[in-house]
Amino acid sequence: MPLYPDTQLYIGGAWRAARDSLPVLNPATAQQVGAVPVASRADLDDALAAAADGFRIWSRTAPARRADVILRAARLLRERSEEIAETITLEHGKPLTEARAEVIRGCEFFEWDAGEALRTYGRVIPSAPGIRYVVIHQPVGTVAAFSPWNFPMSQPARKVAGALASGCSIILKAAEETPGGAVHIARAFHDAGLPPGVLNLVFGVPADISGHLIPQPQVRLVAFTGSTAVGKHLSELAARHMTPVLMELGGHAPVVVCDDFDPVAAGVTSATRKMRNAGQVCTSPTRFYVHESIYGPFAKAFADKAASIPVGDGLDAGTQMGPLANPRRVDALEALVADARRRGAKVLTGGERLDRPGYFFQPTVLAEAPDDARVMREEPFGPLAIINPVASLDEAIAKANALPFGLAAYGFTHSARNADRLAEELEAGNVSINTLEASVAETPFGGVKDSGYGREGGVEGLSHYTIVKNISHLLA
Repeated sequence: MPLYPDTQLYIGGAWRAARDSLPVLNPATAQQVGAVPVASRADLDDALAAAADGFRIWSRTAPARRADVILRAARLLRERSEEIAETITLEHGKPLTEARAEVIRGCEFFEWDAGEALRTYGRVIPSAPGIRYVVIHQPVGTVAAFSPWNFPMSQPARKVAGALASGCSIILKAAEETPGGAVHIARAFHDAGLPPGVLNLVFGVPADISGHLIPQPQVRLVAFTGSTAVGKHLSELAARHMTPVLMELGGHAPVVVCDDFDPVAAGVTSATRKMRNAGQVCTSPTRFYVHESIYGPFAKAFADKAASIPVGDGLDAGTQMGPLANPRRVDALEALVADARRRGAKVLTGGERLDRPGYFFQPTVLAEAPDDARVMREEPFGPLAIINPVASLDEAIAKANALPFGLAAYGFTHSARNADRLAEELEAGNVSINTLEASVAETPFGGVKDSGYGREGGVEGLSHYTIVKNISHLLA
């Protein structure tokens, strides 16, 4: 069994213990593998003071120097990728292959944003003789960032990369269930020579930490990834203090499968992707609207593939889907399946928790669920997909857009006309056609409607971490 790292707070360039702690459990066994410290109010105040000092240094550091430190940390993370992947699997449960891929993905976020640090261009606005208008971008200040448990390394990486590349300091509150990934990030930046106070890492009771940090005048941006309900609460809290927010919130991603696409190929691809990270992905393809002419073969291919996926401990060779991250998700999936069954949905495969230690649930496929079933309106955030037939592309798009969420949406078609309609009409911040990849480092990522505000990644990714300053200069 790999060793779990010693988890401490990281404040002002130094590691520190805390008086209180919470257990970190391996979801494959439900056994404790480590402990996470709980920051006190004094720890948070120290982090705020350290971040203010760090911002004064880092915001005046040349972009090339900032990029160099970020790239050095990314190289260290790549060198330590196997150790980090083992940590992720221990605390989250995902298979080692997925954990390794997550580490590389996190490194790609750092590497992309390091390059963007050199390209936060301003502009000179044409003007009358004797006056000059110049627009520049400056770092916004200290960022209070909150990352979720489903991607222990790559989600914190996205927040840290954007803040540091822009010249901001950051106080990162990573998830208590999966703290190890963020600890490895802080270690890498410490070893890469990041000045003290630029990156601070805390853990604790989420409401206590957000309630203390967000109202502080030092905090100039709140960056959050998580549920829509919590995101709205934090946005409301930030609004009281005129603090801007960057919100990447929940989804319930639709997939439109047109009648011109191979239903078996689409079904196999969709089932494989759906079960990635045990379905605990905000962009996970979940609501499948399949043209009725190919509905049967698509549903069979999907269900057969889902049923064949080996489920087990992420450390075991051959495991392709691990446990859910916590028992709350198992209970939630059971309730969603039971409700759908009562309303007439068919269970094509799965639908039950596994009778073994840990938090395991079968890969599950429901069919012909009515629109009023809870699973059609609530994000399952687990290995559960719903496949429903539709008579036309118009019907599919209408159903896809019926929910208040709009993070990711997908389509399968070989028709240029259909592809154009999907791209234009699906209400989502990220639309993918003939692929189920919604986000890479070089593209902007974020939602519309209840799925959030702002973008991470791409050339747009640093915009929320900077302020736009217009300078009017009357030439003497």
